[in-house]
Amino acid sequence: MQKIAFFDIDGTVFRSSLLIELVGALIDRGHFPPDAKEEFRAEHEAWLNREGTYEDYIDAVVQTFRSHLQGVHYGDMADVGRQVVAVQRRRVYRYTRDLIADLQKDNYHIIAISQSPKTVLDDFCMQYGFHKVYGRLYEIGPQDRFTGVVTDEHWIKNKANIVKRVLDHNPEFTLKDSVAVGDTEGDISLLESVEHPICFNPNQALYTHAKRMKWEVVVERKDVIYHL
Repeated sequence: MQKIAFFDIDGTVFRSSLLIELVGALIDRGHFPPDAKEEFRAEHEAWLNREGTYEDYIDAVVQTFRSHLQGVHYGDMADVGRQVVAVQRRRVYRYTRDLIADLQKDNYHIIAISQSPKTVLDDFCMQYGFHKVYGRLYEIGPQDRFTGVVTDEHWIKNKANIVKRVLDHNPEFTLKDSVAVGDTEGDISLLESVEHPICFNPNQALYTHAKRMKWEVVVERKDVIYHL
């Protein structure tokens, strides 16, 4: 039987958010309007000043992305995504990078699950040897332009749905010794689905849940990795 491991990507492997970097690049290259930055500036400042939450900030960026996606050509999105990955591809955490390498040596089937667009996820995850990538999919209409509609959102909204889908379609996979790594409460359903959940750099909501469930908590700060 094939062992499996699941990784969230943004804030767990990548030290930022692929969506945040993608939105910034789409604005800089003129595919989104220049004033789109104003739509999440307040939330960004509040996060930087530790007066607001990261969740509020990323939610505002997501709203900006979805508001301006309609009409963007798929080719332009793909080009910008590749450029973002070319710049950001090595900006990862040592702990999860090394964990992925160790699991690969142990013949795990490694799967990425992220709320970022699959367009940019595929390029990023390819270099780290992920076998399968699940991300948000956006409908493409006439002339290969995005309509702004998210497709199959029910699958990605609850990450446990992805785990079930993977197992249903791959009877050779087993949950014995399965691993999952996540960093926010949005990953709880994923972490509950495996034998070895790891909460990496968790936010307060996930940390509180992890301590109650006695899950492993790992924090990487500067050049030190703490196991709490």
